[in-house]
Amino acid sequence: MQHIELKGQLRAAGNKSAAKALRAQGLVPCNLYGNGIENVLFTVSAMDLKAVTHTPNAYIVDITLDNGEKYAAILHETQWHPVTDEPVHMDFLAVSEDKPVTIAVPVKITGHSEGVKMGGKLLVSTRKLKVCALMNNLPDEVEVDITELKIGKQIHAGDLHFENYSIVSPKATIICSVKATRASQKGE
Repeated sequence: MQHIELKGQLRAAGNKSAAKALRAQGLVPCNLYGNGIENVLFTVSAMDLKAVTHTPNAYIVDITLDNGEKYAAILHETQWHPVTDEPVHMDFLAVSEDKPVTIAVPVKITGHSEGVKMGGKLLVSTRKLKVCALMNNLPDEVEVDITELKIGKQIHAGDLHFENYSIVSPKATIICSVKATRASQKGE
């Protein structure tokens, strides 16, 4: 799994007006918790956070605070402003190398489907799947081979099995399917 680094400044717990003042300076209030550590309140520049929020990729976030402490974490939750779509608050979950981590990872479709070659249309229903693994075994993406996919067939999350990590999304989650089209029906 790819790592990305964020530099943050510690902050004190405050009220709404304190958080509003931080946002006016271009900072986003953040919270780090989990993995046996006490809650850490900090701020990060809104520009720096775009590397984490404006991408389909999943990252292990290496947080370096201004007091020198470093944490490995994953993005847990983001609260967005309803009008401006700017992040208003972010929660990070601390992770360690010896405990399993659950994270949503992008799906990568590979191969050329037999159903598409016969005139069908590929429909991708799921762009991300939740996987669980130790931090070192987390994949950058879940690769789904559609070579054998025929018209009218689907690939579900329960059909996928990998060696170093497991899919924890519901087994009935449809990842992709091939739908019949008029062109495919004329050829039959």
